[in-house]
Amino acid sequence: MTPPIPLSARCRRQLPAALALAALTGCGGGVFVEWGQGWIGWDGGWDRHPPSVSLVVSPASASAGATVLLSAAASDDSGIDEVLFFRRSGETAVLLGSVGRSPYTWTTTVPSDASGSVGYFARAVDVADRRTDSATVTVTVLP
Repeated sequence: MTPPIPLSARCRRQLPAALALAALTGCGGGVFVEWGQGWIGWDGGWDRHPPSVSLVVSPASASAGATVLLSAAASDDSGIDEVLFFRRSGETAVLLGSVGRSPYTWTTTVPSDASGSVGYFARAVDVADRRTDSATVTVTVLP
């Protein structure tokens, strides 16, 4: 008779999870996440709507190097996970930061080399990872 092959420490740690998964699969079990607001199923479950978000920038005009306040209003029937704030730089969006709870505000500085106007927008992310961008709001850069 051949002696048994010893299991590595890693295999011994993963074995209970693998056996549990095999048992669930064998008896027709499934995986779902549940909490007080409902559950997320394979078809998107209860969260079928993306969040809504709008942005206000104050002040509406500022000199290069000045500080501006970005204030977002975000809502969703299942809850907002976070709001991200962006500055438009040509065709790209530069992430400034994110906030995980209300009030959704971010303070930033108008780039020192900015001229004309600078655009900002907010992105709301709900608990099911659905995303919506606000309209771009511009700050007029004073000479």
